[in-house]
Amino acid sequence: MANPAFSNSPAFAAGAKAVDFNKPVSSEELDAMYGRPSATPVDTDRMTYEDTIVKTLIAFGLLVATAVIGWNVPLLMIPGAIAGFVLALVNIFKKQPSRGLVLAYAAAEGLFVGGISFLFGQGFGFDIVPQAVFGTLGVVGVTLLLFLNGKVRTSPKMTKIFLVGMVGYAVFSLINFGLVAFGATESMFGLRDASPIISIGLGILIVLLASYSLVMDFENVKTGVQRGAPRVYAWQAAFGIMVTVVWLYTEILRLAAIFSSGD
Repeated sequence: MANPAFSNSPAFAAGAKAVDFNKPVSSEELDAMYGRPSATPVDTDRMTYEDTIVKTLIAFGLLVATAVIGWNVPLLMIPGAIAGFVLALVNIFKKQPSRGLVLAYAAAEGLFVGGISFLFGQGFGFDIVPQAVFGTLGVVGVTLLLFLNGKVRTSPKMTKIFLVGMVGYAVFSLINFGLVAFGATESMFGLRDASPIISIGLGILIVLLASYSLVMDFENVKTGVQRGAPRVYAWQAAFGIMVTVVWLYTEILRLAAIFSSGD
């Protein structure tokens, strides 16, 4: 149940083949190899941490720029959500990563994020928007710091728990959406707003699931770099991280709105 943005890419697959260093080489080939200057990952067109960071920042920069547009024209939230969903599927199932498609997804998601942020702010107070922004940055920052320090890693057991949690959350979300859509509940949040215990408990669960998903994303990036994945896969990594962060932000925004409505 890894992020589909990574799981469908051969560069991050668990069964990827390593380079065979035991192949015999002639003395002439060795002399030629030693005479060449050392090649960097950029020279060999391989994925690097630095390049992945740059591409991720570019994608998020575009997302923020279009979020400003979505904030000022909230109706663009709907076409942005539809376009983002379609582009997400295309990016997930496309065999070769595409910079244009990843950036197009970022632009569409920005319209959605900006529009939904404005609507939630208008309905529950605009102070919940910076709360959601800084809350998201805090979760991402802490998760990344713990990962870099080796404090958190994935494991088969935790991944199974993550899978169960995601399936349960997906089923709950579908049922909740149906109740809200057919007017079976008065609250726009449906069962999420049934009681403070459910609201808080579900909010904590989602943050934990998203945090673990981020750890999986970071490990996929590490795997891609260590295996010398083609440089273009840095765009796929940026896309995968963006999917998780956007999900995390919308859930924290919803949680902040629920808390605000209870004041």
